[in-house]
Amino acid sequence: MRFEEIKRRLEEEFIVYDVEPIENGVRFYVHPKYGEISKDMRVFLTQLTAEYSIKIKNVYGELVLELKRVKERIWINVVLFVATLITTTLMGATMYERFDLVGGLMFSMAVMFVLGSHEMGHYLAAKRWGMKTSLPYFIPFPTIIGTLGAIIKHRGAIPNRRALFDVGASGPLMGILASVIVIIVGFHIPFNPPRVEGERIVLGTPPLFKILAELSGYRGNYIHPVAFAGWVGLFITFLNLIPVGQLDGGHVLRAMIGKRADAISKVMPLILINVGIVVSYLYNVDDTIWVFWGLFTLFFALHPHPDPVDDVTPLDRRRMILGVVTFVLGLMCFTPVPFRIT
Repeated sequence: MRFEEIKRRLEEEFIVYDVEPIENGVRFYVHPKYGEISKDMRVFLTQLTAEYSIKIKNVYGELVLELKRVKERIWINVVLFVATLITTTLMGATMYERFDLVGGLMFSMAVMFVLGSHEMGHYLAAKRWGMKTSLPYFIPFPTIIGTLGAIIKHRGAIPNRRALFDVGASGPLMGILASVIVIIVGFHIPFNPPRVEGERIVLGTPPLFKILAELSGYRGNYIHPVAFAGWVGLFITFLNLIPVGQLDGGHVLRAMIGKRADAISKVMPLILINVGIVVSYLYNVDDTIWVFWGLFTLFFALHPHPDPVDDVTPLDRRRMILGVVTFVLGLMCFTPVPFRIT
């Protein structure tokens, strides 16, 4: 939107008595006509955040609205992608009988395909609704898989609950599909695991993973790192679909039942903590990720979900059914003890 159009829209509720060009933007000196800013004006300003960074401040007693165009820095995405490709390859190379860079690259491509598919699901759904969003930012980190995942950044208002649902659900669904593909491929690749003396990591088996193993006729005790990448995708999908705050599950549930989702979001961390305590007792494990994840999601639960611009029009029946299916698939990615050291 051009600055002249923005000025005309502002003049509906503000006296705009000066306009000052600044680097890559403009500064409006304004005075409210009616004391308080209306809801429509707040929505308009929120929509502007899709293209501009906005600051409202007092300068020597004057109310100033400052707009600066947001510039995409694609080079950051590229650098992080390359760095994550390196870290995941190096970590994957250690999963074989001998240090194997080719095998590490196979693992890297598998895990980045899974994570990238999840984020691209969000990206494509957002673009379909005309929402402003970034390309995926991969996060390199020397963990067991060499990454902390990937994220994308949304800017601007959410048009309606249908858009919120589509963006929220598309990521997990694309992630599950990519994970299924990777797991099936991994089941059919021969694998000689490294000889480990002493402690080793044993993975829990989600129901969906078991089903895929049965369908593929897999009977081994060790899975290829490519199949492990798919396992990681299922695990991350479940974590994301927990209906808390602005996690994917929080988006989907907020779109399905409206503001009633806030109550569920607030109680879910306590449920996770209690699940962790019960799992520790039943499975005789000293620590469990669910207590940690309950404490972690508590921070998400403390912040209410932002309202869509149209928060009145409900979802259609097709999306409601798809939402239920999405949560069911998420539960099929759950395992009480994801990993333990034996």
